[in-house]
Amino acid sequence: MKIKRYFGLERNVFYTGLTSFFTDTSTKMIYSVMPLFLLSIGASKTSISLIEGVAESTSSLLKALSGYWSDKIGKNKPFMIIGYGITALVTPLYALARIPVHILLLRFLERIGKGVRAAPRDSLIRASVKGNNLGKNFGFHKAMDNSGAIIGPLAAFLLLSIFPLNYKNIFLIAGIPAVIGVITIVFYIKEASRPKADSSPKIKLSDLPKRFYFFLIIVFLFNLGNSADALLLVKTAETGIEKAYIPFVYMIFNVVSVLFAIPAGKISDKIGRTKLIFTGFLIYSFVYFMFGRFNSIGIFIPLFVLYGLYSALADTGQKAMVGDLVSKEQIGTGFGLYHALLGITLLPASLIAGLLYDKVSPSAPFYFGSAMAALASIGVIFYSLTQRTEKP
Repeated sequence: MKIKRYFGLERNVFYTGLTSFFTDTSTKMIYSVMPLFLLSIGASKTSISLIEGVAESTSSLLKALSGYWSDKIGKNKPFMIIGYGITALVTPLYALARIPVHILLLRFLERIGKGVRAAPRDSLIRASVKGNNLGKNFGFHKAMDNSGAIIGPLAAFLLLSIFPLNYKNIFLIAGIPAVIGVITIVFYIKEASRPKADSSPKIKLSDLPKRFYFFLIIVFLFNLGNSADALLLVKTAETGIEKAYIPFVYMIFNVVSVLFAIPAGKISDKIGRTKLIFTGFLIYSFVYFMFGRFNSIGIFIPLFVLYGLYSALADTGQKAMVGDLVSKEQIGTGFGLYHALLGITLLPASLIAGLLYDKVSPSAPFYFGSAMAALASIGVIFYSLTQRTEKP
């Protein structure tokens, strides 16, 4: 039986992208105003960073475990339903928050949902793709993800324009697209055929290739200076721009990321992943240095454009790289470790950035991020030099 394709993409890739579109519309409606809301209820810059760091890091173990167990049972869809379902349930509860601790608890619960779904989702995409176009398919998913990140801030901007400083309406309405995302999984995504892992309950991390761990070290170095985007929004707000326009500025970053995600994926299929990742890291280093050096909305807007280009290049390249390095039987475990590393690193990254912002200067965390990205770029060079063959 011939599997139906959509715009040249596998059915699962298309509908997984659609799910991410709806979910990211929801989460970015909230995320684009969350720093402003937290400041309005008395949170410090360090608290804002720590809330993101703690929420991501405490759910990181689930990312590794869900990826491992999806390999063990040879299924991904149940983890996606549970993970996206948790997000849909938690989202409207933000409207009840009154103090920063409430937000911390809700972000923790919502990130548990992401922890359950992230690795199995990427594993499903990898298992569904046939042929040598993995970068293109992850590029499509990235584009759909960021398309939601365009609509979400735009919706938040419109709601704040109509109801100034009324964050409760945004939190409640954001629950609608989250529910649509879960419905999409239940009725339109099919389980991808892939072999089950060995029935042994022990995770054999030694079976994963050494180059995969080399790559994770580079990712760790980069993400140690890659704190939550919340500080970018706080820095932008300090230029004096109207608060209602903050989501709109954040939307610029996502528009650019959408425009370049699929082309970036296609290019990585042809020339390899490392060149894209290296370029993305260099762009990030420049952007963060400029955010530290200046405090002007006229400069920040083009920087958000470049930030979107970095996101399209580096994020697409990294996921495709994981898909290349890890065997199909252990792809869930591989993506689980990758996502877990991102989440775990966010805690020290956010703590460092928040303390630098509050205790040293508003520019300090951006200079630190720039330096770590430059160091990671050097790591990519070494990776490339020691690499005999790379699956493009």
